[in-house]
Amino acid sequence: MAKKQIKKTEQRTTKIKTKLTTQKIIVGVVVVALLGFFVVNNFINNEPKVEYYTFTKEGELVFTDSLGTLKTKIDLEIADTEYTRELGLMNRNQMKENEGMLFIFPIQGNQSFWMRNTLISLDIMFVNDQKQIVTIHKNTKILSDTSYPASKPAIYVVEVLAGFTDRHNIQIGDKIDWMGTKLGNPK
Repeated sequence: MAKKQIKKTEQRTTKIKTKLTTQKIIVGVVVVALLGFFVVNNFINNEPKVEYYTFTKEGELVFTDSLGTLKTKIDLEIADTEYTRELGLMNRNQMKENEGMLFIFPIQGNQSFWMRNTLISLDIMFVNDQKQIVTIHKNTKILSDTSYPASKPAIYVVEVLAGFTDRHNIQIGDKIDWMGTKLGNPK
C-alpha cells in the first residue's frame, strides 16, 4: 500500500512538473513573441523623420526681357555652397508664387538637376554668365531621378513653382538680375 501511495505521489509530482514546464515554455514563447512584435513594429513604424525646410529670404531677383523691360520679380533664397546646392528645394512641402531659389556655381558648365526628395513641381531655368536664360524645364516631375540638363553651359539656375514661367511669360533669352543679403550686388 505504501508503494502505491509513493507511486501516486510520484505521478502527481511528475504531472505538476510537466504542467510547470509547459507553463514556463508558454510564458517564454509569449515573452519572445511580444519582444519580437515590439522590435519589428518599431522598425516598421519608425520611418526616418524628415526635416522640412522653409523659405528664408536672402535677396530679390528680377526677370526682364532681352531689352531690359521688367517682367516680374521674386523673393530669393540663395544656394551658393556645395551643401546648399545639393540640398536645393528638397524636403519643402510648400513654396509661394513669389519665391524661388538661385543656385550659383563656381564655374560655368553643363549643369543638370533632378527632383529627388523634391515634393513640389518646379520650373527650372538655366542661366549663363551673361545672366541670360538658356534652358527652361517646365513642370518637373516630383520625387524623380529624371535628369533635367541645361542645353548650353550655365553658371546660375533659378527654381520657381511649376507654371511660373508660363504665368509670367518667361522665355529663353530673357535675363535675370538680383541683389542679395548674402552677396550684396550681383556680378
